[in-house]
Amino acid sequence: MRASNPQIVSRWIQAGLWALALSWLVTAWATLEPQPDQAKDPETWARFVSTDSYQFSHLYGGTAGTILTLLGVFALGCCLANSRAGGLALAGMVTTAAGTALLLVPAVISTFASPAIGKAYLAGNRDVMQLEFPGSMNGAFLLGLLLALVGNVLLGIAVWRSRLLPRWAGALWAAGTVLFFVLGVVLGQATTGASLPTQSAGAVLMAVAGGWIAWSASRHRAAAPNVTTTGPA
Repeated sequence: MRASNPQIVSRWIQAGLWALALSWLVTAWATLEPQPDQAKDPETWARFVSTDSYQFSHLYGGTAGTILTLLGVFALGCCLANSRAGGLALAGMVTTAAGTALLLVPAVISTFASPAIGKAYLAGNRDVMQLEFPGSMNGAFLLGLLLALVGNVLLGIAVWRSRLLPRWAGALWAAGTVLFFVLGVVLGQATTGASLPTQSAGAVLMAVAGGWIAWSASRHRAAAPNVTTTGPA
């Protein structure tokens, strides 16, 4: 006896859902300590981004967390594809994936370029703070932010409407999305230039919602009858 293809697909979807919950837990950890304001206190900022802990948190919390998010978003879209909200879920999946991929651009720059700039400043190269990135990078960041916000809200609504996963997990996901992106990232950039506590709080809500979704999906999978095909002995 060997497992059928639907069972294999189901296992991969389940793994992806847990990856989605893990991604936001990692993101919450990575945003706990906000950066100092680069414009107001460049010395403190330079020391902050030059530490090994900064690069570690951004490499594993930001970049790796984003990769896990992409895997999880595809898994959630596939999980809901045949539900009452299948079309909405797939639209949310594509929109979120596109936004998340665009956000990898500033994440990589923050991980690798910021430490180099900080070390150059501390070595006496004060002009390095005048370095300006192309406006297209800001455009990619803003577009990615908008797509990630809209896409994740659509996914939360899809979970609510699906009748397959817990409705309140979808509401929690949508609320965490607004808290993270609007009251965390956007408000932080507009005020302090760094992450706010609301960003970590939003990530925690999304991690809880993602864990709830993954746990519920695993229960449905365990309750479903096993489908097997007969193979050669």
